[in-house]
Amino acid sequence: MPRWIALLLFPFALPTLAGTCPDWPEARAKAELTALSEQIAEWDARYHRQGQSPIADELYDQAQARLAQWQSCFPAQTAPPAEPLRGAGGPQTHPFAHTGLDKLPDTAAVRAWIKGRSDLWVQPKVDGVAVSLIYRDGQLQQAISRGDGRSGQDWTANALRIAAIPRRFEGEHGQLVLQGELYWRLPEHVQARSGGAGARGKVAGLMARQSLSDREADGIGLFVWELPQGPAEMPERLARLSALGVTESVQLSEPVATLAEISRWREHWYRSPLPFASDGVVIRQGTRPSGNSWQAEPPSWAVAWKYPAAQALAEVRAVQFKIGRSGRITPVLSLRPVRLDDRTIQRVSLGSLQRWSELDIRPGDQVAIALAGLTIPRLDSVVWRATERAELHAPKATDYHALSCWRPSAGCASQFRARLAWLSGKHGLALDGVGPGTWDKLLNAQRLPGLLDWLTLSQEELASIPGLGERSASNLSRRFQTAPQRPFLTWLRALGLPPTGSAKLPDHWDELARRSEQQWQTEPGIGPTRAQQLSAFFHHPEVLALRAQLQAAGAVGF
Repeated sequence: MPRWIALLLFPFALPTLAGTCPDWPEARAKAELTALSEQIAEWDARYHRQGQSPIADELYDQAQARLAQWQSCFPAQTAPPAEPLRGAGGPQTHPFAHTGLDKLPDTAAVRAWIKGRSDLWVQPKVDGVAVSLIYRDGQLQQAISRGDGRSGQDWTANALRIAAIPRRFEGEHGQLVLQGELYWRLPEHVQARSGGAGARGKVAGLMARQSLSDREADGIGLFVWELPQGPAEMPERLARLSALGVTESVQLSEPVATLAEISRWREHWYRSPLPFASDGVVIRQGTRPSGNSWQAEPPSWAVAWKYPAAQALAEVRAVQFKIGRSGRITPVLSLRPVRLDDRTIQRVSLGSLQRWSELDIRPGDQVAIALAGLTIPRLDSVVWRATERAELHAPKATDYHALSCWRPSAGCASQFRARLAWLSGKHGLALDGVGPGTWDKLLNAQRLPGLLDWLTLSQEELASIPGLGERSASNLSRRFQTAPQRPFLTWLRALGLPPTGSAKLPDHWDELARRSEQQWQTEPGIGPTRAQQLSAFFHHPEVLALRAQLQAAGAVGF
């Protein structure tokens, strides 16, 4: 079934979208609205005229809703209504219009739609491409692509090669028209686990070809969802399809009376194996008008309720560059909050500086966010870019490494904080109650010019720091005073000693510092690179200064 969106529903349709208006001057608003309108028009053209799916349906819907929201924010810039199907028609006229479907956003909208209605049925919403199949005296005469709902392309040659499309119905006389979905076969496909799997785009691309191979044709199935000339009542239509031997939709059509029943079937089909990709359910009244009265627009007697969105459209508010203890630079996108799978997402990591450089993401860009493992936000793609490219000054990867930023000097705040967090955390000294918040208070008070300068802070000095009362200062002082008693190797790990594998280490600094790179390589699991890192660690001036502080504090082994 093709894409439709009820723009009148946009304030409620997509809870992933923030409802605040952008703070743009009119010139910027005009540029952004024009760019998004043109982007949507390009997606429409590629989908309806070239058989390509450049963007997931849910992101397309959210982009449409975003455009409608912006238009409401800047009414002076409102453009003519979008026409997704403009130019999508073809030379072949459908005997009965393809109606499409409005999409209900949530349970509240479904509850409102079914209120006062009876004789309801629900089916999976097959994620394929719509087609009209026209038979005369039982013989397949023509297959027409959905097009603009009124006319489409002639798919007859390819349809005759697809075994799932019946060539002939014995005993039939006159005209018989089937409307349905051609889909790519995916045996035992679970939508909640595997998503759309590109199935709709695959079958659309195949049908746009001049010819199909036997293997390609065998991979296409048919789900018939309407008999425009059939009986007005759903049970009679299903019986008619059964008599014709077209039974897939018969087996997957269920009578329902309540929202709970609809929800149960939606959840069942979302998480259970089906032979095709599906992106939601179709809810329809059993009784519907004759096909002669249908228009190429969503009807009042059937709607779609999509599955939970696998991706959310998010606006980038800022790009931050987090520098870890070892000097690794991780770009993090700060997002306008979005909802996805009952989670509010405000940040997503890009993983590496190289990935950010390749994607060139700037504030104002719109990106697709998903959940990895159902919990961790993940950037999937850049959906479109802001017309104004904000200037960003990314840190240079060559400036940061495992031995940089032992002090909170210019450009070192992020890595220095990471060193402090590691030092007091479970991988280091495990100082109970001492975390990033504690270090931030000391840094804001300018009491930490170096990594270990907290060792000499008295309880009185701690109590004078904003945010630390007498009791907190007392507890903190006690933990700081006991820290030098931690074991020697624990201190080395806290300072950032490179990994030593299974090497057996002596409990004294001098013995380790005397080792050459060649001697380090005699230890199990230590190669040339790690040996060089270990030797550099024990001879670095900043590390030697830390050793002197620990000697003065009475730490064992230093």
